[in-house]
Amino acid sequence: MSVLHKQPVAIALSVALATAAGSAQANISDDEIRIGYLADMSGPYRDLAGPGGLEALNMAVEDHGGKINGAPIVVFSGDDRNSADVGANTVREWIDQRNVDMVAGLVASSVTIAATQLLNEHDKLGMVSGAAALGITNEHCTPNHIQWVYDTYAMSNGAAKAILEEGGDSWFMITADYAFGHSLENDVSDVVTEHGGEVVGSVRHPLNTNDFSSYVLQAQNSGAKIIGLANAGADTVNAIKTAGQFGLAQSDQSLAGLMVFLNDIKALGLENTQGMQLTTGWYWDMNDQARAWAERYQQRTGSMPTMVQAGVYSSTMHYLNAVEASGTDDTASVRAKMQETPVNDMFATDGYIRDDGRMVHDMYLAEVKSPAESKDEWDLYRILRNIPGDEAFQPLAESRCHLINP
Repeated sequence: MSVLHKQPVAIALSVALATAAGSAQANISDDEIRIGYLADMSGPYRDLAGPGGLEALNMAVEDHGGKINGAPIVVFSGDDRNSADVGANTVREWIDQRNVDMVAGLVASSVTIAATQLLNEHDKLGMVSGAAALGITNEHCTPNHIQWVYDTYAMSNGAAKAILEEGGDSWFMITADYAFGHSLENDVSDVVTEHGGEVVGSVRHPLNTNDFSSYVLQAQNSGAKIIGLANAGADTVNAIKTAGQFGLAQSDQSLAGLMVFLNDIKALGLENTQGMQLTTGWYWDMNDQARAWAERYQQRTGSMPTMVQAGVYSSTMHYLNAVEASGTDDTASVRAKMQETPVNDMFATDGYIRDDGRMVHDMYLAEVKSPAESKDEWDLYRILRNIPGDEAFQPLAESRCHLINP
């Protein structure tokens, strides 16, 4: 007791600090910021997002100090197995049992659409870094999710326009038979026909197809100059391998990878992919800031990050910064703070979030280097030009989002 009487100023200061800390944490639900990472952790999209995306999220949490205003940042993770039912059930459990504040990752479009509808119903936030279907910020838009890295409109515009300008005016599409593939095929078809070309045919394949022989044969028999791949991940890799086995490189037909990732090119090798043009939302070697972050990531994982994994880090950091700046994890408050704050980091310069949930940033037209040009195993792309964000993404005037055009 005598010690307490001798230090009234110290006691008062301690009480004041404790009260302030309690007040700050009072605006954080459960005194924790809870984030769920949902992605394909074991299937065809494992390498483009998967465990590497979880590592990128953990880097963001660590770089933010692991807590906000004294409230710890807690991370859960789940494998959606590319099933909308599995993904929705996982998100529902996180909401009901763990009171998750934000869900990150979100790679398969069908899973993402199901998950974001649940997040909207329960007023939680979703940060979409992998799913590409344009409908995610169109007919399926909500005020509770943001699409960060790319979409089928952005990915089709850059590559398809460049190929058309080179004379590739007849196309045959090999398409993944679900929401993402359908969306990408439709967007490419619109670009091709708008610029005077023709889509002479298409064929659809199930997700995670191993044998592309019949699909490539149909494409070859179509006589189209360009065979467009409206798929991603392991499906794209298997389709390109099959095309090589069928001698496509020695023919008058060319392959267009419309959703190609760094890990795909690495897996296929420069001998098989050199000269391929593609659109990307980010590349590890595009500037000093990207290189510095990517090298940190590589030290932890052994690989350079894909644009999706970089997007997970960027979107998570922007979310955490908004929680800190607004002093709460309330969804509406955090979303508003995120929207009013420009995105300037290792991923984007002067990026911004629109009312439809689209994060607008520059995209890039890249060309795969030849083996002779490459300096090391991850030196795979040459950036040909920037595609300004306002040109890369669908104009709001064309939006089908009810938040824009009620």
